[in-house]
Amino acid sequence: MRYSKTGRAKYISHLDLTATLQRALLRAGIKLKYSEGFNPHPYISVALPLSVGVESICELVDVAIMGESLPDVKAIKLPDGIIITDIYFPSRKINEIKWLEISVKLYYDREVDSELASNIMSVLTQDSIVITKRTKRGTKDIDIIPHIRDVNVECNDCILLSAKISAQEPTLNAVDLLNALCDDFKPLHTDVKRIELYDAKMVKFE
Repeated sequence: MRYSKTGRAKYISHLDLTATLQRALLRAGIKLKYSEGFNPHPYISVALPLSVGVESICELVDVAIMGESLPDVKAIKLPDGIIITDIYFPSRKINEIKWLEISVKLYYDREVDSELASNIMSVLTQDSIVITKRTKRGTKDIDIIPHIRDVNVECNDCILLSAKISAQEPTLNAVDLLNALCDDFKPLHTDVKRIELYDAKMVKFE
């Protein structure tokens, strides 16, 4: 299923989202496939889980169901802010997702202008930006520039940053980009949204 998660729903955690989807599917009368063993659980896998507070209009979840018919999307009732936009049999694997398109609104406690936008653009298009990222094995220094593309920074009532960033191996997020900014350019707060998913050839992942 492809779905959006916006508004107040952005504060639903990954674990709570999985439970919410499970309950909604069961209420809709959809028969789920379960694992075997002493503690069976349904096969529900959210791709590239969102951080709490991040919106998205391109989320994916794999659900294993009984039977060969696709469920009726109208029968699945979800909390405000979570909207299923498509249900289909998958033809591609989640590990084929390579790029995430993101949009970030940067808010400051001062007036923003084109000079600030230009400065941020200059930072994010340097030849190299090395940051320290946490991994399951500890911390690691990584140059994020090879894993960022199509950066654009505009000035309106706030600074609007858009870019495509590596989704997997390595996994980047908006915080990684903001950590590259010096204190003078770092915002007071941000609104982050995922816009689209792409494979290694920049083809929309569907």
